[in-house]
Amino acid sequence: MSGKNSTSQDRKTKLIILIVIVAALVVALGLIIYFGTKNKNKTDETSSTTEPDSSIYDDLNVSSGAVDNTNEDVYNVDSNTLSILTGLPIDESKANKRPLSCMIENTKACLPQYGLNQAGIVYECPAEGGITRLMAIFDNYDNMDRIGNVRSCRPYYAYISAEYDAIYVHYGQNLVAEQLLKTGIVDDLNGLDGSVGTTVFYRSSDKKAPHNAYASTDGINAGIEKKGYSTDLPAGYEQHFKFYGPTEDNAIANGSPCEALSLYFPNNKPYFIYDKDSKTYKRYQFGAAQKDAIDGNQCEAKNIIIEYVPSQIYAGTDYLNITLNGSGKGKFITDGTITDVTWTKSSDSGVTRFYYADGTEITLNPGKTWFELCENSGEDKNTFYETADQMNN
Repeated sequence: MSGKNSTSQDRKTKLIILIVIVAALVVALGLIIYFGTKNKNKTDETSSTTEPDSSIYDDLNVSSGAVDNTNEDVYNVDSNTLSILTGLPIDESKANKRPLSCMIENTKACLPQYGLNQAGIVYECPAEGGITRLMAIFDNYDNMDRIGNVRSCRPYYAYISAEYDAIYVHYGQNLVAEQLLKTGIVDDLNGLDGSVGTTVFYRSSDKKAPHNAYASTDGINAGIEKKGYSTDLPAGYEQHFKFYGPTEDNAIANGSPCEALSLYFPNNKPYFIYDKDSKTYKRYQFGAAQKDAIDGNQCEAKNIIIEYVPSQIYAGTDYLNITLNGSGKGKFITDGTITDVTWTKSSDSGVTRFYYADGTEITLNPGKTWFELCENSGEDKNTFYETADQMNN
């Protein structure tokens, strides 16, 4: 009798253990499904922040530390003096003034940018990690409370700034650029320079570092005074460009139609579309119109110059180097037309010149110029369209 009871008890014990094990497995499976779904949602939320979002430029706050000073305010239509950067009439007091060049971040995290529409020239060049960085060059930087955000120097930007004898504004530099700056290639205002850093720059509260460093007209002028830099162009200053007259508007002779172009830069995927009313190329990136937070207007260019350049990585570093001296190929785009050009630059501080196929130097239409420095390896990845509809399709 006791043997049967023992056997029955063993069966009950085993059945209880089996039930506990099954229950534990069900609970474990439920937890796996729960946390797996939660992590997937978290990953999806993180990934979604990298997708183009047209809302990043919506409802720009033009009063947030910025003066509404549009590009039209910068150039004086009644003046007989022409800007060396744009060929447009400018106040005589600015005619002999050294330009100002400023490094500006160009990632989605920094948007919107401040001051691009007041610049006469904008350079876009690749940097490390597939991103690009901008350098805006101003011949009039008056009445600006917020410029930037300002980021660090790369050697090729310092060389470009030297071409214009511009006072160079940046916030830090990589190690290679640090050695170059020590040579005095440019007069610079550096956010990491204790003598002027807090004078020229400030950090805003609406973004997190490093995306929140900005400069202002008052700060820049105070920094220039502290450094003792001259604000006058030197005697015999060599102007970069030839311009048509301020009232002229010329398509490229023997050029091909070009109403849209897209560039190979993988992070911001920039492109331009020609506006036949304004006769300018409207700028887009990150899947949306690129706008300046100061005036809320879309960035645009009268002229676009693409310069194909050699590139390499500095030995023993992750830093990109772009070679600016020498010669190479390029494209000149203006007034709905495009043509092949060549470029030459003879020295570190020499002026880069651009020539048509027949050897004559190009002439720009008066207005803003965007320079796109593209690595030679990216030449076949840029696309040019005769009509905007072709790109849209």
